[in-house]
Amino acid sequence: MISFFEASLKQLSIHHTGNKLVEEYYKLSDAPLHIDDEVLGNLLMQYFLKPFEKVNEVYRFFHPNDNLNLNEVYHFAHEIFENAELFHEDSQQLAKYLYDVANHPKIKSGELYVAYFEKVQIEGEQLDVLGIFKSETKDTYLKVFPKDDGFNMSYEQDAISINKLDKGCLIFNTEKEEGYKVVVLDQSKSSNESAVYWKDEFLKLKIRNDSYNQTNNVLGVYKNFVTQKLDDDYEISKADKIDLLNRSMKYFKEKETFDIEEFGNEVIGNAEGIESFKNYKKNYEEEFESPIADNFEIAESAVKKQARAYKSVLKLDKNFHIYIHGNKDMIEKGYDDDKSMNFYKVYFREEE
Repeated sequence: MISFFEASLKQLSIHHTGNKLVEEYYKLSDAPLHIDDEVLGNLLMQYFLKPFEKVNEVYRFFHPNDNLNLNEVYHFAHEIFENAELFHEDSQQLAKYLYDVANHPKIKSGELYVAYFEKVQIEGEQLDVLGIFKSETKDTYLKVFPKDDGFNMSYEQDAISINKLDKGCLIFNTEKEEGYKVVVLDQSKSSNESAVYWKDEFLKLKIRNDSYNQTNNVLGVYKNFVTQKLDDDYEISKADKIDLLNRSMKYFKEKETFDIEEFGNEVIGNAEGIESFKNYKKNYEEEFESPIADNFEIAESAVKKQARAYKSVLKLDKNFHIYIHGNKDMIEKGYDDDKSMNFYKVYFREEE
């Protein structure tokens, strides 16, 4: 969805932000970085933009008071788009603001890069883009070079890998009144405050409610409904759960649009279960303030993403794994009184 084959890097400012809770400080550069080396410029383009090639979710800036101008990053991005002469000054303000909101002792210090690009494409439109990136992970690199009749070796510590962008966002200069189009990247694995501060505290983003998000949310809600909620209300085997998940994935792969009535009838096929799913969906919408339409176009990219999280494997102790891809009537569950063990009976026509 994002491509940069015609993009160019026009401005770049670099600052350093520490963690004030452990008595680290920030350091601001006096002027933007001038890049005369074409190879370095190409490496920076790869470092900053390539990680976003497979990002599909589009966000928007927001503020809890419903006043976009109170969102600091939105404010500075708007100033830069309106007046390029403010680029470096506003990049300094962004570094100060990031330092102020990093209120967790485990947040790592690192370099903050603020970059201005031209001709970055999103959803078929080429736009100017403000990029904000942070590098936290440092590596040691070995370098081998010729010397005399052989080779020698050296190393460089605390270097940055161009294949490991820790945090970043791209702000596209379009749809200003709605909060711009924003894509975000955060490689943090944990869910504590040290991981979520980038998107939630610094950027203050909300997901754009488009077909990708609608598709992703319904599949996620339905998966949780099958794997968690059904256990509370019904006695249902794992094989039946897998069948319900497989049928939902089949529906989304074959249909172009989602219709909740059609989905309920074709996938769940039980009036009580359909009503339970609708209530579960409604509770999700209220809890997360994220409405999901009853009808929308299905986004293929969201289906592919969710398909990786849908498991069709029935694990039996540590001896067997049964992969269920189709007709659940071809597998039966029973109990053997003599062995005091459960069993599955599987029907098939050919062995490969």
